[in-house]
Amino acid sequence: MTVEAKKQTLGFETEVKHLLHLMIHSLYSNKEIFLRELISNASDAADKLRFSALSDESLYEGDSDLKIRLEFDKDKRIIKVIDNGIGMTRSEVQEHIGTIAKSGTKQFFESLTGDQAKDSELIGQFGVGFYSAFIVADKVTLITRKAGAPKSEGVRWESTGEGDYTLETVEKEKRGTEIILHLKDSESEFLDGWRIRSIVRKFSDHISLPIVMDKEIMPSYDDEGKEIENPNPLVEEETVNSASALWTKARQDISEDDYNQFYKHVGHDFQDPLAYVHSKVEGTNEYTLLLYVPSRAPFDLWDRDNKHGVKLYIRKVFITDDAEQLMPRYLRFIKGVIDANSLPLNVSREILQQSKQISTIKSGAVKKVLGMLEGLAKNEPEKYEQFWSEFGAVMKEGPIEDHANKERIAKLLRFASTHGDSDKQSVSLEDYVGRMKEGQEKIYYVTADSYAAAKNSPHLEIFRKKGIEVLLLSDRVDEWLVSSLDEFDGKHLQSVAKGQLDLGKLDDEEEKKHQEEVGKDFESVLNQIKEVLKDKISEVRLSHRLTESPACLVSDVYGMSLNMERIMKETGQKMNFGKKPIFEINPDHTLVQRLRAEQDDARFADLAQILFDQAILAEGGQLDDPAAFVHKLNGLLQGLLH
Repeated sequence: MTVEAKKQTLGFETEVKHLLHLMIHSLYSNKEIFLRELISNASDAADKLRFSALSDESLYEGDSDLKIRLEFDKDKRIIKVIDNGIGMTRSEVQEHIGTIAKSGTKQFFESLTGDQAKDSELIGQFGVGFYSAFIVADKVTLITRKAGAPKSEGVRWESTGEGDYTLETVEKEKRGTEIILHLKDSESEFLDGWRIRSIVRKFSDHISLPIVMDKEIMPSYDDEGKEIENPNPLVEEETVNSASALWTKARQDISEDDYNQFYKHVGHDFQDPLAYVHSKVEGTNEYTLLLYVPSRAPFDLWDRDNKHGVKLYIRKVFITDDAEQLMPRYLRFIKGVIDANSLPLNVSREILQQSKQISTIKSGAVKKVLGMLEGLAKNEPEKYEQFWSEFGAVMKEGPIEDHANKERIAKLLRFASTHGDSDKQSVSLEDYVGRMKEGQEKIYYVTADSYAAAKNSPHLEIFRKKGIEVLLLSDRVDEWLVSSLDEFDGKHLQSVAKGQLDLGKLDDEEEKKHQEEVGKDFESVLNQIKEVLKDKISEVRLSHRLTESPACLVSDVYGMSLNMERIMKETGQKMNFGKKPIFEINPDHTLVQRLRAEQDDARFADLAQILFDQAILAEGGQLDDPAAFVHKLNGLLQGLLH
């Protein structure tokens, strides 16, 4: 016997133990969902076998009648969920059952509050699947064999859910997976055929695979009321769900609850979806789609290697759930199915990547999703606000990735702005354009690493004075967004922290005249500052944008913003970040006036350096030598005390 065949006792990951404890206590009020989760997994296993068998029919092992079977035994207090799907190898059991290989696991546990109602929502959002069995069972046994593997390579997994599990290689005649739940004493309600059937019809009726149980024969009684024993009872198998693909039905024949339950199955979610679109496209390239927007962002939303949530079917036969060709990355939160009638069943992944029909389907599906979101924004603004708070940062990838739909996506974008006092991103570009001042030709924005830094940026001072709205961009993706989305509705998007500020018709002639006059008086000061800061700046000039602050840093009009430089450095990008910043000073500020009057070269240099360091801090940057800044500042303050 090999080492692998021996029985092993292995410990769960710490995260699994934590999740099991939380789940058993937080989801107990909704405990019947265990059956939905196990049936959903069994359905996925059958789908995967059907796809694999398209290229290797021997995987069916002579049994292509795919189904899920439910059994229960009152005396032994067990429920069985049996499928004849793809099955698992020993290593796959260990990978999928013993660990939680999910991006965002750490953040998930950090976000738990201790409030059972709130935590149950988060746990449902995380997707517990198989582990839900422990809500009702004090021991779970899983026996599985991978399709095509020898009968001697079955695997038996067993655990009480308290910290470890056993794993051993066993004989298994039939492929697929059998899960045996040894019910807790308090869960006798599930040892009832009618109760099990009602749960299936409530949660899993839409599954296209037959879910079967033995038909229960109603007892017969004699005249005295005694049950007549049936000497030769014939046990019949019956299908307890409708077993028809929900998306193939007409919309008027599907209830809201049907749509919601199907989403929970296909999205592995506990909550109802926020919105959905169900559409059939006819013609030479015929397909049906049923696509959902979840209510909450999944924890692996930022894992760009994560599989998409859209499943591809061809004439109701599952093909793949890893079809990146069906939905662009910026819509990776979309869940659901696309069923194509015109593609061949034996389609390969390579053919999918090169298929013009798939490209057409993707294009049509994206348009349907954008139309759904436009409808939400227009008709259900509260729902759209919820959508944006969950998925807005991902949608901002859209104009970068999807040039064909750039204008439609741009209208769906939302931002914070100086128009309101909230960090809520609720301002559309159409809202902004509608409020533009007479003579304003550009859409102004500022980028920073936080809302507070953007809102308090010194670059906004002249805009506040003149009542010009500025968009406050603080998501990391915003830097890439504005590099791709350079105009909207014919209006150029302009950073308030780049280049020489030109407000065009909004400029005041008197202010211009004042600047020109002051400029002559400051020529020598500007030259002296440049000499002091020559290693750190590319240019020094008088500022048109400052009204309250003494100084600020500005990027070249075509250069990388200072915020973008920080982001690149934080991600470990070792590169030449281009030009040094431009240093602008406010000639009307008291400190700048003091600098101009300073006769001592050393004190002049210290004050110029302090103003420069302050400008870095105002940008949200970090000083190369904070101790030197504090020393110089203290020296300045001490000088003021004498």
